[in-house]
Amino acid sequence: MTNDPGHRLTDRMTSSERDQSFPDSEPRDAATVMLIDRAGAKPKVLLGRRHSGHKFMPGKFVFPGGRIEVLDRSMSAVSELHPGTQAKLLVRVANPSAELARGFALAAVRELAEETGLLLGAQGDTAPATPGEIWEEFAKAKVHPDLGQVHFIARAITPPRRPKRFDTRFFTADATGIAHRIEGVVGPDSELVELVWVPIEEAATFDMPTITSVVLEELAARVEAGMAHALPVPFYFMQDQKFFRELL
Repeated sequence: MTNDPGHRLTDRMTSSERDQSFPDSEPRDAATVMLIDRAGAKPKVLLGRRHSGHKFMPGKFVFPGGRIEVLDRSMSAVSELHPGTQAKLLVRVANPSAELARGFALAAVRELAEETGLLLGAQGDTAPATPGEIWEEFAKAKVHPDLGQVHFIARAITPPRRPKRFDTRFFTADATGIAHRIEGVVGPDSELVELVWVPIEEAATFDMPTITSVVLEELAARVEAGMAHALPVPFYFMQDQKFFRELL
């Protein structure tokens, strides 16, 4: 038996029960952000619990995230992605470009704001230039996204023949980067009904999708390794009914 953590994680994902009887579809690009609070003795992550009435992952604890929109890549920022982060985001993608890479990270920042009311970035004296209505909350709060503080942690593609498929990029950023909070976004009638800060090692005991628990372990390993942008990024995908983990 191997002690390789990557082998252990791919085994867990391969053995996870899932119904793959649906018509196959192309995965949609998506992004999520794992906010981390390292102020205390034990690093904590932010998790949100999905509304029990949702058809997709009802009641599960997840990281805030969602689909990438065309306008995301055009949003202004006070700093750009670290070159190493940008390079890893463009491995094994169609039509790679700097705009595509920043679009992945900016989508994660936007989705965090939409689902939690937390705006990541730097507070300014003037509003940032926005490409459209979906970024207007940042303009109102005069918050400029700060891509240099965003770390790329993992990438994972939903297995074939699932009802919804995503090609998700998992990012992390420090909680000190929260520049503004919009009240009333999370609640009983919202997509996320509650937010909780949980020590990383305890978070995996929550009711969450398998990939969420796997990426939590990747995040813990990244924190222990020092969070450098140059660290390799694991990419999870299924082939011939088996999950693989490739380092980008």
